[in-house]
Amino acid sequence: MSNSIYWYDFETFGIDPKYDRLSQFAGIRTDENLNIISDPLTLYCKPADDCLPDPRACMITGITPQKSLADGINEVEFIAAIHKEFSTPGTCVAGFNNIRFDDEFTRNTLYRNFYNAYSHEWQNGNSRWDIIDTVRLTRALRPEGINWPEQDGRPSIRLELLTKENNIKHEAAHDAMSDVYATIAVAKLIKDKQPRLYDYIYKMRKKGEVSQQINLRTREALLHVSSRYSAERGAIAMVMPICQHPINKNGFIVYDLNVHPEDFFAADAEEMA
Repeated sequence: MSNSIYWYDFETFGIDPKYDRLSQFAGIRTDENLNIISDPLTLYCKPADDCLPDPRACMITGITPQKSLADGINEVEFIAAIHKEFSTPGTCVAGFNNIRFDDEFTRNTLYRNFYNAYSHEWQNGNSRWDIIDTVRLTRALRPEGINWPEQDGRPSIRLELLTKENNIKHEAAHDAMSDVYATIAVAKLIKDKQPRLYDYIYKMRKKGEVSQQINLRTREALLHVSSRYSAERGAIAMVMPICQHPINKNGFIVYDLNVHPEDFFAADAEEMA
């Protein structure tokens, strides 16, 4: 079983994965050295009769319900084709901000069409990865060799700005296939300029690798990269693991060491809550 990365992007008729529906899918497969090894796949999905598209989404993507109705296939066929690609053994499903956005639409659409919503992410050697946090960490720790954009005087990692600053071809932002090619190009840029960091982060996409770094006995500090931290801070923070999350066993509660804990020492349980 050879490993590969399936890069993808959705355009949607809204931002709520539980309610809104998909309008367009694009994806292409590369090997782990980011060489393209498959034909591109672009699909439109017919809009559902019981769900109204958000006009603002249509304005951003340029995809109207009429276009999806004319060029699309029904949701059953649409998600079946996607599931086939995502479930190929050895596949790492990847994108730009996919873990917080696209993957949630994938899960909800799979569930709505009677598929297991999660199995494609871990069975048969599969995994998932989001390049956006790789971009954040590269900007914060190893920025050399890459031009980093700003917007309104603040650091920005928007895909269309990143590609523009680095002369990467990106013909149509918010066209799914254009965004996929741009995402692969950004990944190649980081892999070329900062190969050791790229390889380390790619390895950390797997839960087992991350869990080895977290020790609740010694509570050694960790470097955490997340959109929860401001762009001015580089979207990173030194944190100390406190305990396992009481509901999500894959999650941990951590303390941001940038904030002095003095107030917590003086507070009782009710005040902390």
